Amino acid sequence: MEIIAEIGQNFNGDLESAFRMIIAAKENGADVAKFQLYNAKELFTKEGNPWYEYNCKTELSYNDVKKLKQVCDDNNIEFMASAFDSERVDWLEDINVSRYKLASRSINDNVLIDKILKTEKLFFISLGMWYNIQFPEIKSNNVRYLYCISKYPTPFEDLKLSKVDFKSYHGFSDHTLGITASCAALSRGAKVVEKHFTLDTKMYGPDHICSMTPNELLRLSVFRDELNLSL
Repeated sequence: MEIIAEIGQNFNGDLESAFRMIIAAKENGADVAKFQLYNAKELFTKEGNPWYEYNCKTELSYNDVKKLKQVCDDNNIEFMASAFDSERVDWLEDINVSRYKLASRSINDNVLIDKILKTEKLFFISLGMWYNIQFPEIKSNNVRYLYCISKYPTPFEDLKLSKVDFKSYHGFSDHTLGITASCAALSRGAKVVEKHFTLDTKMYGPDHICSMTPNELLRLSVFRDELNLSL
C-alpha cells in the first residue's frame, strides 16, 4: 500500500517551502511526493477565477522541477507529477521519472494521454471528472485508475466507498477533510492513496483545507503499516 503526498500548489510558489514539504512527507511515511506541472496562463482561466494569480505564482519551471527531483532523490522519496501538456511530459522524461499521474481534469485530453502512454511507464489516472459508467477505453497494461470525487472538500456522504470495487480501481484520490476516508479506502483494498499535503491547513490557497498535515500523514502511514501487518 502506497501513500502519495500531493504537494501540488501547496508550496505557495516558494521553492524552499517545497523542499521542506518533501522532507516532511518522507519523515512522516509518504512513499511519493507529487507536484503539478502546467503553463498557468494556458491551463487556468483568468475571468471568474479568484485563484488566477496564485495559479501563476505556483507554476514550476524546468529548472525548478530538476531541483525538486534532486531533493526527492537525496531524501529517498519518489518524485511524481501530473503533467498538463506534452512539453512537461518531455521534462519528466528528461529527469527520468518512474511513473506518471493524470489529473481528473485531463481525462479527455487524448493528445496528453497518448504522449504519456508512449513512455510505456506506469500511469495513474484519477476519474473524478469521468462520468461514464465504464472505464475509459485506454488500451494499455500500464494504466491504473484512482477513484475520485472532484469536490474540494468532498463531503463524506458523497464518497459511497462501500460501492467502490478496489479490484477494479487501483486506489483512491482523497479530497475529504482529515484521513478517515483514506483509512477506509485502504481497509477496503485500495493499493494507493493520494491526498493533498500541507504544513498548515489554514494557509492561503485553494487546496490547503482538504489537505493532510504532517501529523495526519504520520497517523495514516502508521495505520497503513499496521493494516498490512493485520492482513
